[in-house]
Amino acid sequence: MALSHLKVLDLTSNLSGPYCAMILADQGADVIKIERPTVGDDMRLTPPFIGGESAPFMLANRNKRSVVIDLKTAEGLESFKRLAADADIMIENFKPGTADRIGIGYDTMQALNPRLIYCSISGFGQTGPYASRGGFDLISQAMTGLAAICGDEDGPPHRLPIPITDLCGGMNGAIGVLTALAAREKTGEGQQVDISLFESGISLGFYEAASYFATGKAPEKLGQRHRGSAPYQIFPTADGHIAIGAAAQRFWSLTCEVLGHAELIEDPRFVTKADRVKNNKELVAMLEQRLIEKTSDEWFQLLDAKGIPAGPVMNHAELFADPQTEARNMVIPVDHPSAGATRVLGTPIKLNGTPGGVRRPAPRHGEHTDEILGDSASEAAD
Repeated sequence: MALSHLKVLDLTSNLSGPYCAMILADQGADVIKIERPTVGDDMRLTPPFIGGESAPFMLANRNKRSVVIDLKTAEGLESFKRLAADADIMIENFKPGTADRIGIGYDTMQALNPRLIYCSISGFGQTGPYASRGGFDLISQAMTGLAAICGDEDGPPHRLPIPITDLCGGMNGAIGVLTALAAREKTGEGQQVDISLFESGISLGFYEAASYFATGKAPEKLGQRHRGSAPYQIFPTADGHIAIGAAAQRFWSLTCEVLGHAELIEDPRFVTKADRVKNNKELVAMLEQRLIEKTSDEWFQLLDAKGIPAGPVMNHAELFADPQTEARNMVIPVDHPSAGATRVLGTPIKLNGTPGGVRRPAPRHGEHTDEILGDSASEAAD
């Protein structure tokens, strides 16, 4: 595996940090999860549970080993530093300042191991007036414009029902770590990677930023509509809903033909993509009248035959039974020592020469403490 030569110390909890470390673990890195005594990662308490084990925890922590270390004690701090002395990467998502108070801040760890890549994931980053604040996905969604543009056009702000800034923060953390690794190949030295949920959320508002920079106006809530493309949204059908992405000119013309609305191709309201965006409400009303005449599958077959981007709206039961999901190995069976036979998501990062994958289930709390600390103590003695 591509990252099998790397040793990663994962001191994170909840989702953003563990997800970052999971990405590295999926590609072969030896990720050692450092957990506090008694409770461990807070995610272990998150329902639903399988055999007493948190299902969300098992998804975000597969391929890792767990070690219990009490960093508040001198002995625990010594054990951790012994592990860190030859580690390649350390990932933490403490509130800024906490790692320094514990005695494992960047300057301390860099002096101990100059090659260490030190990844910090926090709510607002390591600098700036909000650096000392804690951060959660909900708060980041609220403060980065994401909630303001989500939901019905005339409705209140709405939180995306997925932890989008947590996940994006984890992805950005992994990108930052891999970038720092590439730099280390040239310089021989590690560095700090500073990731925030706040900036991750800002970066997701791509079209909104472009709109604001162009017009000086705060982007309005659009509901199903797209800010720069039309038709490009979900439509009701006779038995459900279908997504149609026909904004490109050739797809628009083909869609008009499939729907039996060839006259719309030359309609001055809809000639260009900009015209269609401007008159999207009228356009959608006309398309909806036709689309409710057939089922989602019937429309999909007609649209797909012409190469028009489209897809039925599927729930997760349908998604995980879909042949494409199976073909791409996105549901992986695992045998957990406590939860038994269960499943986790596969990796979306596919490499043909050094493929990643799921090698082991998520660890039980402290499952590998003796194995790892025993080896570390032996190496120190040698």
